[in-house]
Parts: sequence; structure tokens; C-alpha cells
Amino acid sequence: MNQLPHVHSLPNGMTLLVQPMEDVSSCALCLALPAGSSCEPDAIAGSGVVASEWMLRGAGGRDSREINDALDSLGVQHDENTAAEAMVFSASLLARNLAPALSIIADLVRRPTLAEEPFATCRDLIAQDLDALEDEPNRKATTLLRDRHFPRPLGRLSLGTAESLASLTPQSVREHLAKRVVPKGTILSVAGAVTFDEVLALTEACFGDWDAPAPATLELAPAIGGVHHIEKESAQTHIALAHGAVAPSHAMYYPARLAAAVLSQGMGSRLFTEVREKRGLCYHVGTNYASYRSCGAMVTYAATRPDMAQQTLDVIVSELRRLGEGISTNELDRAKTQIRSALVMQGQSTAARSAAIRCDYFNLGRTRSLAEITDSILAVTADEIIDYWRAFPPENFTAVFLGENKLTL
Repeated sequence: MNQLPHVHSLPNGMTLLVQPMEDVSSCALCLALPAGSSCEPDAIAGSGVVASEWMLRGAGGRDSREINDALDSLGVQHDENTAAEAMVFSASLLARNLAPALSIIADLVRRPTLAEEPFATCRDLIAQDLDALEDEPNRKATTLLRDRHFPRPLGRLSLGTAESLASLTPQSVREHLAKRVVPKGTILSVAGAVTFDEVLALTEACFGDWDAPAPATLELAPAIGGVHHIEKESAQTHIALAHGAVAPSHAMYYPARLAAAVLSQGMGSRLFTEVREKRGLCYHVGTNYASYRSCGAMVTYAATRPDMAQQTLDVIVSELRRLGEGISTNELDRAKTQIRSALVMQGQSTAARSAAIRCDYFNLGRTRSLAEITDSILAVTADEIIDYWRAFPPENFTAVFLGENKLTL
């Protein structure tokens, strides 16, 4: 897919991205609002995820059942979530049903009922998800790692805390939404069997008269960092590490992505081979590039038996550092193929494409074609990856170890 999406700015500050796709009859949309969890004061942390649930309980004169019935009758597969940098409403559907579906989503965002009665139920559902972290040690370890590694409050858990959820009131959440659910900074991306003119007309009809003050600028505080041991009775010890990486807009972004792929993408990757296959230290191990608009990190996770935990950690750190010593042609070719395969599949998915162009515009201020990304990946050399790894080495780790035994970095 070589065609760049159409980009249009509405007078109210909302941005529209439209990616026509051939040989499909469906489309997908992604509406991202500047109401991410990082915008929430600590006292009302979790407001966004509660609001995402609450907004579905009534909007535009429909109650919860009527909203669900309307979306179901249109065949809409939808999801609502609040991440660190955006509150996102996404949907996949037949292209011919875009107009009524977008109208319903506009109601959810602009005209939610926000009645008192369902609020406590919505808050309790989020509290249950927070409680479930105790039964998912892998998720808990990586969640705590992000909270400690990234500048605050970017990495903070979007679910909030038990204390902040308990203190939420309908009025405090309404006031938060009034400040953050605004057109300025909102991005609507649509990909699939659509035309730009068609989507622009629908967007202007649904959002053209929307007006509200611009949201406040987010102020970040330094990361906590450090090494943290969470004592927990468990059959496994969970190891989560993070070290600094470039932001998505950095000139060395593509070498960073390929470094992560050499380490961890595919069954021939470094960590899979050295930690799992050769030594049998753990079943799953991997390093992923994780990012927000202003920063990035290499995040490594593994879970293993307590008696193997220290050795597993030592081997992982050794392999991370060894990447700076050299990369074979086979490793580089394999990593490029893995990433290119993922791009091909993204190009065939309307949902993946609508999400990707939205992220591009948010992170870079522009969109990229799949051809541009592919060419950039293919152009990276082994020396460029090594140069990147030496410039941003696996040092000054933030670490979370969850289990019975303490580990030493």
C-alpha cells in the first residue's frame, strides 16, 4: 500500500485521516481523544477507564440496551479503552454502515447520558480488573515495570488504584471529561472501502459543530527507576527489565526496532535460542520495543522456576549486552523478514491500518505509507544497529522481580 492517507484538519482542531483500501468491503475507524490516563491527577486516577464503560450506558437519547442493539444490528465490532495518551473508541464494520455507526460513536463521545445509577457498577467493574492483577503475575510485573521506568505519569496503570477508584464520584468524572473530551487534539482515522469526500462529509456532520476549550498540556515528572522486588508466593519468578530507547520520531528508530527483532522476534532470535533452546531456563522470554510519543524503552520479560531465576537473569543481561558485539547477516535478514511480514498483514487489515495511521500522526505529526516503512527497514545495516545499541546500551536497568527469591542485577 503506497498511497498516503488523506489528512484534513477541521476548524475546531480535530484531525481526520482517511486511508482508502482496494479489494475490501469493510472499514475500520479509530477515534482517539486527548483524555488518556496520564492526564488524570493522582486523586482521580482511573477516571478514563471508568468513563469508557460509563459512556456506553447511555448516549444520544438511547439507553445501554438500545446502543448495543443498534451497534449489533449494524454488525459493528467495537472496543473502548483508555491508554496513557488517549481515550480510544474503535470499530470494524461493513463500509456501507459507516454513517450510522459513526453517528452512534459521536453520541457516545459528545452526548453521553452519564446518569448516576450505573456509575457505581462501572467503577466496580474496573476495580475487579484491578484486583485481577493479583492473579496475573506476568501482567502485574510488566505493569509495575512501566510505572517505574517511564516518566510519570506516562507509565502509570490506567486502572488507577483501589484508593483512587473508591474516591471517584460521578461529578468528578464528569468534570474530568469536560476538560479532556474535546475536539482539539482528537484524531479520527478511517481505513477501508471508503473515499475521502464521503468520510469528510460524515465527519463534518457528526463533529463539525463540536467546540470546546483546548486541553491543558501534560507535565511529566522524572521516572522512579530502580530495582524492585515484589515478594509473592509463586511457582515461578517473574523477571521484568527495561532500559532506555529512542522515541518513535528519533532518527535511529528503525535500528531500534530491528535490534528488538534480532533479540526476540521469531524462534531463531537471540533470546529464544540462548535462554530457552540451549539452556532450557524458561518457556517464554522476549524483548519488545515500547514507546510513548516522547520516549521509548526496551522491555524484557521472562518467567522461570525460582531455582533458575538468577541464572536466567544473568544470561538475559549477557545476551542483551552481547548484541553490541555484532549481528550476523542471517540474523539481520530474519529480523527484516519478520517485520516485513507483519507489515504485509497490517496492510490487509482495515483495523490495523486505521490504528497505525492514527499512531503515526500522533507520534510523528505525519503519516507513513507501508512502502516508506518497508524501505526504511530494508535500508538498515548491521553496523547501524550496533551503533544504535552502543549509543543506547542495556544499562541503568529498571527492574521488577516478582516471586519468593530476590535477584541481583
